[in-house]
Amino acid sequence: MAVDLVVIGTAITFGPLHNSAFILLLASRRGARKGLVFLLSWLADLVAVVACVMVLTGGKPLVHHSTPSTAAVAARLAIGVGLIVFGGHRYRQLPRPYRPPHWAARIDNASLGTAAALAWLLQPWALVAAGAATVVDADLSTLTDWLTLTGYCLLATLSLLIMQLCTVLAPEAARNRLRALRTWLETHQERLIVALSLLAGLWLTGSSSYTLAT
Repeated sequence: MAVDLVVIGTAITFGPLHNSAFILLLASRRGARKGLVFLLSWLADLVAVVACVMVLTGGKPLVHHSTPSTAAVAARLAIGVGLIVFGGHRYRQLPRPYRPPHWAARIDNASLGTAAALAWLLQPWALVAAGAATVVDADLSTLTDWLTLTGYCLLATLSLLIMQLCTVLAPEAARNRLRALRTWLETHQERLIVALSLLAGLWLTGSSSYTLAT
């Protein structure tokens, strides 16, 4: 479980779409406040998904090869295959010109509620669902699994945490660095999406297939 969650959390945190939106929020009026709301909403979404799974499983791992366990592994497998297909489709469209989303022009006047909603909308829900199908194996009676789940949520939020801290502690330096990062993300957005989709998809497909076979 731990390795799967590291892969999923890493793929989530490096996603270019939410990182670009977060940089735009930080550069807007009251940017630090909007960024904090976005970050907390993002983290709350992840925690809520994990909490719902834990409620359903009772905080105990599913019995190996039981119907619920097999369904969870099959769901991870389906998500992995879907990510591979999606990544392959986007790869065939390269080079694809960057088009800023329609809301980017209005983000300077975004409210705190809008910032919170953006965090929900920009979650990579396929990866979040893969994470949910993975944490069914968590055992809340052990400290190790508590730490694993906490680490997963923090890892999936790590890029936002770093940018928020940099903006609060050194706003001038952060502004220039984040502007350069946003330019790089926009330039490489499609390739990043393809790479993350294929890598995460291949890992989920391979690990899920192995679990079903053993």
